[in-house]
Amino acid sequence: MRYQVGGSLYFDDPTYIVREADKKLFTSLKSGNFCYVLNSRQMGKSSLLHRTSHYLEKEGYKCVYLDITQLVGVDITLEQWYKGIIINLLYDLNLVDKINFKQWWNIQEGVSPVQKLYRFIEEVLLPNIDSYSETDAKTKGIFIFIDEIDSLLNLNFPIDDFFAWIHDCYNQQASNQNFQGLGFAFFGVANPSDLIADKHQTLFNIGTPIDLFGFRLDEARPLLKGLNRVISQPEVVLQEIMYWSGGQPFVTQKICQLVIQTTLKTSTRKIVLSPKTEACWVEELVRSHIIQDWESQDEPQHLRTIRDRLLFNQKHGGRLLSLYQQILQAEEQRGRAKITNTQCPIPINDSLEQRELLLSGLVEKHNGYLRIKNPIYRTIFNSEWVLTQLNNTFQNSK
Repeated sequence: MRYQVGGSLYFDDPTYIVREADKKLFTSLKSGNFCYVLNSRQMGKSSLLHRTSHYLEKEGYKCVYLDITQLVGVDITLEQWYKGIIINLLYDLNLVDKINFKQWWNIQEGVSPVQKLYRFIEEVLLPNIDSYSETDAKTKGIFIFIDEIDSLLNLNFPIDDFFAWIHDCYNQQASNQNFQGLGFAFFGVANPSDLIADKHQTLFNIGTPIDLFGFRLDEARPLLKGLNRVISQPEVVLQEIMYWSGGQPFVTQKICQLVIQTTLKTSTRKIVLSPKTEACWVEELVRSHIIQDWESQDEPQHLRTIRDRLLFNQKHGGRLLSLYQQILQAEEQRGRAKITNTQCPIPINDSLEQRELLLSGLVEKHNGYLRIKNPIYRTIFNSEWVLTQLNNTFQNSK
């Protein structure tokens, strides 16, 4: 058994951890809700997307995957962007043989780009909904999964009309039965308020947010299969791994893989740890392979992504660092004991700085407060590091 560090997992990967979000996303989409999964990077969003898509298709739905990064290019125009969406839908739904797209597109001359998308859905996509099944069974509906939604922020034109179109698709369900078979889900690293410039736009008000939390110890038990093969007391070792990772999916998988690699290098047999030494063994592994010289060992990139998210915006960087410094100081005052259910003194208030700090992945919500996600982050992004960055920010602002 091999743990995958980075990238999407296959739906049947033995290391895939089923969380509450899996059930909520699946049932909410089937219930006709617009859903969105907006979270920090490397939390398992794309894996959740592909697994949910697989099980929806098993039940007779057709799922379309749109990666926004492939639709955003240098100097792309509004017209080209909407045309790219339509062409992706055309090919993913095997509609190429059912329509002369060039002729259809030319007929739409003079129509706004978003109106062309409206017409494509109503005139081409929905009338053919029964033909999308690869069997004789009737297609129950179509779900359009839009990944990397934050890439929309790189466009040089507003796309509020795109969100208004999706909102209208749900409004149409009351009067047009065809629209009842159409649903959407967003995935990405963004706040809803960042995506829509028009504050009167209410798409996210009608949506269902899917919270994606780190692994709980009871959820992570499938990971024991690989550990059991190479080391004694795998349950205790997994518990220590979860302490250091805080359940963060990427970090958890990485430490599990480090255990496999380290043990196979030192012995062809299962390593037997002395009782009560498991914690020290895992700590040494984490400190030597992740924390020490972390910038050079950060492959695939994870910690540098968090750092860059904190520092990339000079305008807000100082405020983010100051907020994080408050959380860090409060936790350091409580000593170096393992923090599990202890509340942090910074209550959640949904401010811009708190939302941005959460999207960095460095902190998480817990019982109405913010806390640092795990001891690895707390050790690397410590008080000394914060002071250095704050001084750099001050110097750059002069």
